[in-house]
Amino acid sequence: MQAALIFLLQILYVPVLTIRTIFLVKNQTKAAAGVGLLEGAIYIVALGIVFQDLSNWWNIAAYVIGFSVGLLLGGAIEKKMALGYVTYNVNLLDKNSSLVSKLREAGFGVTVFEGEGMSSKRYRLEVVAKRSREEEFLELVSEIEPTAFLSSYELRSFKGGYLTNSMKKRWKKWNKKMKEQSTE
Repeated sequence: MQAALIFLLQILYVPVLTIRTIFLVKNQTKAAAGVGLLEGAIYIVALGIVFQDLSNWWNIAAYVIGFSVGLLLGGAIEKKMALGYVTYNVNLLDKNSSLVSKLREAGFGVTVFEGEGMSSKRYRLEVVAKRSREEEFLELVSEIEPTAFLSSYELRSFKGGYLTNSMKKRWKKWNKKMKEQSTE
């Protein structure tokens, strides 16, 4: 019975640990502190049960396996939460005004740069998106410019720019348009 309790506590503990870590990385220290209270309580209870009898291999195995399963669950929760923003650099051989227009119409913030490659001009789009819309962005780019080279990084913070209200308005308009097209 103790092993089952330890396993369940670990399945709770590790996702809570993951969420706390995400909040810290996103500079949301108050939320991280609140989640940390729960994390600490779960940790002490589970570890306390394990340390009561270190010769009980079932408890130790439950702790270790529960930790591993908790990591899988924590990763899945993190993916669903998709907090924050991501910036994509989209490198193109040719200027693709159609792609730029579609991305902007869909509510993504797009800045276009022209550069010099080894033998010709190159174009780079810097696109900012909510992480929750990352898949949508990738599908749109793949559909319009399948040969694009993409690289990404997460934004920790930003101020001003296009991302404020106009991005939300364009996304709502785009979302409504896509729903209408799918019902036709």
